[in-house]
Amino acid sequence: MANNLLKGKRGIIFGALNNQSIAWKVAQRAHEEGATFVLTNAPIAMRMGEINQLAEETGSQIIPADATNVEELDHLVTQSMEILGGKIDFVLHSIGMSPNVRKKKHYTENDYRFYSQTMDVSATSLHKTLATLYKHDAMNEWGSVLALSYIAAQRIFPDYNDMADAKSLLESIARSFGYHYGIKNKVRVNTISQSPTVTTAGQGIKGFNEFINFSEQMSPLGNASAMACADYCISMFSDLTKYVTMQNLFHDGGFSNTGVTQPVIERFGDE
Repeated sequence: MANNLLKGKRGIIFGALNNQSIAWKVAQRAHEEGATFVLTNAPIAMRMGEINQLAEETGSQIIPADATNVEELDHLVTQSMEILGGKIDFVLHSIGMSPNVRKKKHYTENDYRFYSQTMDVSATSLHKTLATLYKHDAMNEWGSVLALSYIAAQRIFPDYNDMADAKSLLESIARSFGYHYGIKNKVRVNTISQSPTVTTAGQGIKGFNEFINFSEQMSPLGNASAMACADYCISMFSDLTKYVTMQNLFHDGGFSNTGVTQPVIERFGDE
């Protein structure tokens, strides 16, 4: 149900690839809540995705941009303000990619060139995006920037590989930049640590289907869906959360604070 929570707000949404993407569902919900926004993704990702369909559905324009390239981010930010008719109120960073995961490299044998790419795409791109917004004074006061994270930033999940390191860096960048942007312009910067979610990126991780079933049984409320995450993002973009910043917010059905559940214990009982 729409409540006009984002009526009159302008945004940039990174990372919508297809209708499985959390960013895709955030765009749909932002549109329902009255926002206008620009969609963006790397040109190579756009060739694989269906972003034109989302743009038509939400009445949005698309600006291709590689989030690791500062010149392209400069163009994205300045063009977005021109298209939307003013400064930005919200930004979603929903970007993650690991060549080491794709190539099935073991963490102890990671290719360091790939490792650098993982960090740049999945984490440093947030710093570059925030720095570009900061430089252009592109955010309105009380604006909100969100990046999507995962609990592997704090705990070991062996097959998450170097993406765990990237998520740790991502959360640190959000805290550090959140401090500076809060002082400058009351802009909020947070990360949302989401349940394992069936997306194109998530399915590339070894053992993903088994783990998502385990997580479902380890979470008192069950796994949070992509649409539920989108709803949470909308609340974080709204004026209802104006004093939340520099936080890593777990959106995982209670998984992050659960040691064990009865269903999991019972799986290890005597036959």
